[in-house]
Parts: sequence; C-alpha cells; structure tokens
Amino acid sequence: MTGITITQFIIEEQRQAKGATGEFTLLLNDIVTACKKISLAVNKGALLGTMGSLESENVQGEVQKQLDVITNDIFISSLEWSGHLAGMASEEMEEPYEIPARYPRGKYLILFDPLDGSSNVNVNISVGTIFSILRAPEGVTHPKVEDFMQPGTQQVCAGYALYGSSTMLVLTTGRGVNGFTLDREVGEFYLTHPNMTIPADTHEFAVNTSNQRHWEAPVQRYVEECLKGKEGPRGRDFNMRWVASMVAEVHRILIRGGLFMYPLDSNLKEKGGKLRIMYEANPMSMIVEQAGGASSTGRERILDIQPSSLHQRVPVILGSRNEVERLVAYHKA
Repeated sequence: MTGITITQFIIEEQRQAKGATGEFTLLLNDIVTACKKISLAVNKGALLGTMGSLESENVQGEVQKQLDVITNDIFISSLEWSGHLAGMASEEMEEPYEIPARYPRGKYLILFDPLDGSSNVNVNISVGTIFSILRAPEGVTHPKVEDFMQPGTQQVCAGYALYGSSTMLVLTTGRGVNGFTLDREVGEFYLTHPNMTIPADTHEFAVNTSNQRHWEAPVQRYVEECLKGKEGPRGRDFNMRWVASMVAEVHRILIRGGLFMYPLDSNLKEKGGKLRIMYEANPMSMIVEQAGGASSTGRERILDIQPSSLHQRVPVILGSRNEVERLVAYHKA
C-alpha cells in the first residue's frame, strides 16, 4: 500500500495552522486509535458473543446493546489519559465524563456517539462512531455541562468512522472533508477519498416512511412530489433509501449525493426531534457543509442553534444543497 497516511495528513495540516502546538494532532491520533479498536470489536462481535442486548437502558431510554457499552468504554480509555482533553461527553452517559485526577488536563472537549446505528449490529449492516471536538472555555479544566453548550459553528473538528465492508474515517477540521480507509494488514488509515464533495442536485432521498402519517405538511409535500416521479411536479424519478444508521446514510450522500431526513413529526414534537444535536446533528452538519452540502431543521440552520441541554434532540434535514433549500422553502411557505 502506498499513499498518504492519516498521520502524515494530520501533521501536514498542523504545519499549515499558525501557532499550532501539536496537541490537537495528538488528540486526533488517539481518536484514530480508538476507532481502530472499535472496528475490531464490531467485526469480531459474533465471534466474541457480544452482539446481544443488555437489560439496561441508556440516558436516551434506548435499550443498550453490549457493543454500545464496549465501544463507549473503548473511546473513554483511549482518550482519558492523553492530557489533551478537559472533559468528555457521550450519548451513552447522562452526565459529562470527569477526567480522572491522576491524568493531566488539556484544552479540548469531545462529544461522541460510540456506536451509531447499533440496532443494526445483529443483521450486519454498517454502523459507525461520530465525534465532535470543541475548545474548552479559557481556563476551564473541570468542565461543567454548560461548558459543552456551544453551537455547532464552534466545532474545531468533526468526524465519523464507518464500520462496513471496509473501515473508513471521514474527517473535517474546517478545511474541507477527507476520507481514509483502514488497511488492516498495515494497521494504518490511508487517504483514499480526498476533498469529498456533495453534488448540489440529487435524485435520492432517505427517510423512514413508516412515520409518514405523523409528518408535518412540508415534508409530506416534498416526499409526495418525489414519489410521483416524472409524471409529478419534479419531472424526474427519485430513488428512496433507508438504512437506519446515520453514519451509513451520510456516507452515501458524501459519495454520490442525496438527502437524509429525520424530520419533526407529531410523535417527536415533545422531545424536539429524533437525533441528538451534540452527538449526531452538529458533527454531521459540519461535515456536510464542509463538503458543499446544507443542513437544517427545516426552520433554521443546525450549526447556528444554541444548545440548551447535553442530550437535546432536533429535526435533521441534510445533504445536497438544492434539495435541502427546497424543503426549507416548503417550511416557510
């Protein structure tokens, strides 16, 4: 295997950043290591007997898979000791994770969903890890919940790992989006998808149509027009996809375009939406926007939202820019 490794790529990015100390680079390397470990745990799940569910629920009220807990522990143990973080927060934990006193503190905060799409592990569908990096407020070494409450525009970095037919890591530091594929024989990620971009137009959309009867009128209108195809007002046929794994859905959009929706509906209204802003919506929105796409709740840009709680939920509509803008316009009509 030849090419640029993720380590080389990150270091070269660091050299272009004025005043860089290397701390952020080392943090990213620790995240890469965590994703390698999780990839191994996911791929060996059935062999190790870790594919089942537990009797416990996470803070979201969702039944935890064994791999939810295992991958959460992997992420924590891979990062807590490094000295680059002031604090950590996980979708699987109600409160932020306190860095043990025996370890030094750094200037960054990380939020993560250790195993997105874990309901799919038993049927061997792609799952992933999502992460978001923020700067800790100046002088804060023991962050509280409010220190994590930063809008998505404040993210220093966002990324995800996809555990599918191959393991990939997709990353943005605000300078475009790049994808890396794990060579298992070498144990290293190589740059395979440089400068990933999302086409502005698409003929694919992804939505869980079992919720159709609960959708608001703008989403009903959009999907109905797509399904009417060439004979309808859009004048062309659309394909519908649904994997029920946000990482897999967003990755497909980065590769060939498309629209992903988990819109507000009458069942979700009291919760505010389905997806968590801090662990899913913000990092994925940063990636999508950096690739030339757009991301919205239907009413506002997701990255502009001021979070109000650690596990806040929001509606999500993201992907090819022209389709997102059309759906936003329907909400305003």
